[in-house]
Amino acid sequence: MTYIIPAVILGVCGILAGILLTAASKIFYVEVDERVEKIGEALPQANCGACGFAGCADYADAIVHNNAPTNLCRPGGADSAGKIAEILGTAAADVIPMTAIVRCNGDCNVTKTQFDFDGVQSCKAVKRFYGGNGDCKYGCIGLGDCMAVCEYNAISIQNNLAKINPALCQACGQCVNACPNKIITIKPKSNVIDVLCSSGANGKATKLACSNGCIGCKICEKKCPEGAIKVENNHASINYEKCTNCGTCKSACPVKAIH
Repeated sequence: MTYIIPAVILGVCGILAGILLTAASKIFYVEVDERVEKIGEALPQANCGACGFAGCADYADAIVHNNAPTNLCRPGGADSAGKIAEILGTAAADVIPMTAIVRCNGDCNVTKTQFDFDGVQSCKAVKRFYGGNGDCKYGCIGLGDCMAVCEYNAISIQNNLAKINPALCQACGQCVNACPNKIITIKPKSNVIDVLCSSGANGKATKLACSNGCIGCKICEKKCPEGAIKVENNHASINYEKCTNCGTCKSACPVKAIH
């Protein structure tokens, strides 16, 4: 009896626990659409957030349950969009190839540093000291915070300036978030004309800080036959929906800030 009674009690407890777990699983069961899992597998699992959702799983769920567009995954591109369309039984949506671009051309040959920084060698750390150690407070600091977060080895630092290889870039946007000066943006690969300057200073101050900087002279704006380029706050910017890549603004720019 010393051994039988505890064994019976233990067995009864196990049976009751099993019954309760079975009941709970039935009560709280949530039906999962198998398409969510399949779409998740079709995505690259970069979890970069470039699609506007928290991650690939969240995006897959939004596609199935909230009719989210199927062509928002930049790293996956047309391949992922095609697989998702096949899973859903719909036509594949067009995917516009995108790339990140550094809107700065101020390398160490055309601009200077004001002091040597002896702390943690990161752009964010330097930015805390007087807005950075360069003559231009708007430009690339050049310590590679963007390069450190790029999973595709698309970014290199050349002459203290970040350079992006469009052939490797997946437009995930990690570098955009990492840059403390916010000079990296995502744009269509098909638009090849770019203003490589982010200065918000007036023309004289910009020229003193960097010989490659946009001086806001508006010559490009006046010359553009499509009205695709505007100068606001001392800085030229391009409307890619209007730009035809004709290169007129590039030829007209007196400081060669347009490439």
